[in-house]
Amino acid sequence: MGSIRKRNGSRNFTDSTSMNQIVENSMKEVNKLNSLGKRKAVGNSTVNSLKVGIWLYFFLLIFEGSLRKWLLPSFATPLLIVRDPIALWLIFKSLQKGYLQLNGYIVSIALVGLLSFFTTMVVGHQNLYVAIFGLRTLLIHFPLMFIIGKVFNRQDILKLGRIMVYICIPMIVLLALQFYSPQSAWVNRGVGGDMEGAGFGGALGYFRAPGTFSFTNGNTMFWGFAAPFIFYFWLVPKQIKKWVLLLATAALIVSIPLSISRTLLFEVGLTLAFTLFIFLRKPEKLSRLLTASVVVLLFVLILSQTSFFQTGTMVFTERFTTANESEGGLVKGVFMDRFFGGMIGAITQTDKIPFFGEGIGMGTNVGSMMLTEKKTFLIAEGEWGRLIGEMGILLGMMVILIRTVLVFNLAHSAFKKTIKGDILPWLLLSFGFLVIFQGQWAQPTALGFSTLVGGLILASLKGRPRIKKMKPHIQQEITKKNLIINNASLK
Repeated sequence: MGSIRKRNGSRNFTDSTSMNQIVENSMKEVNKLNSLGKRKAVGNSTVNSLKVGIWLYFFLLIFEGSLRKWLLPSFATPLLIVRDPIALWLIFKSLQKGYLQLNGYIVSIALVGLLSFFTTMVVGHQNLYVAIFGLRTLLIHFPLMFIIGKVFNRQDILKLGRIMVYICIPMIVLLALQFYSPQSAWVNRGVGGDMEGAGFGGALGYFRAPGTFSFTNGNTMFWGFAAPFIFYFWLVPKQIKKWVLLLATAALIVSIPLSISRTLLFEVGLTLAFTLFIFLRKPEKLSRLLTASVVVLLFVLILSQTSFFQTGTMVFTERFTTANESEGGLVKGVFMDRFFGGMIGAITQTDKIPFFGEGIGMGTNVGSMMLTEKKTFLIAEGEWGRLIGEMGILLGMMVILIRTVLVFNLAHSAFKKTIKGDILPWLLLSFGFLVIFQGQWAQPTALGFSTLVGGLILASLKGRPRIKKMKPHIQQEITKKNLIINNASLK
């Protein structure tokens, strides 16, 4: 009898030990899961903080000129680079948390930039501040493209697109006020509160308006950047309120004559060409294009009956005609030289340029002000000419090559997405292609739009996020372990 009790006691002790062992192992696994959850929460917190920085960069890009002209004119000069500290913080935080991978593009352009900085200080203009200003485009803003591409997802891109479409409505009101108001009016004040006005030469006594930006190129890039989103929301319905899309479409149409910008006409035309290409691959979407086309035609017919639109169209037509004639015609003067930035001339006309160039940063307006106290193009107005003039034929061509390889790789990836039915990267590329390829990065606004659209294209190429479902047997295992822990705690 005693031996039976002894065996039972031993069995109870063994069962108790086994139960404790199971509970202990289960608790370890639960702790691991909790630890994993905490790490995931920390990761989400980091991503959210990086997203806040990117959103701040975006809003400052759109409204930086408003601060410099109207709200804080006395701080106009430092506000020129107000986005740089944000970009630096994003780079530091991303490197610290592993959200920035040092790929071939970033490393190669950084090495070329640093080498050009060294040659500038040895055999170039030797002005440290001008060299730093020139170097920042390659070391700060270029890597930011890849941070945006890593951190942003599809929902973020579409949210930004919707905000852009909403901003189009008040922006066209401001543009109309600037177009019809004298340059002495408050809405036309220049940087630093300049009473001479921020408008630039137009036609028939009207000036090209800058909108919320410091200069007219910002307004042109804003509408060029908005166009892909407007086209996308027409082709992919139920993404935005229809009345907002209708007003934004009308605003885009009106912005072309009121901007008096041939560049904007070309950019919107390029987006239209990219859109038409989609229908060669996906003819089933043709009905949506026809709907959008009918809406646009109705808007044009209605607007053409108003003196408001007639005046803008007349001014734009005059500007288009006279500028084309003065530049040697539409094909030779505009397409071959203006929109492709004198690329051929930049490469062939290098006989008077030093091998290492005049020095990085010298071709920017800030560089010219620091070196000569005059705002002028010391090297070249076109981007390729500026790069080769600043950095020399070898280093300048290396930067051009890096940008060329990047944009064509983006185009190839976007094209493959289009084949699969995802048109967002392709439409974003319609604006981003030329801006990344040969956009004037010496100008902070152009640099900002190039950085932003490059990042959005990269983000859109990642594809749509998939929600992974937990496998049934794993769910059952977790349920069993939870029951064991609960029973043990009750005992």
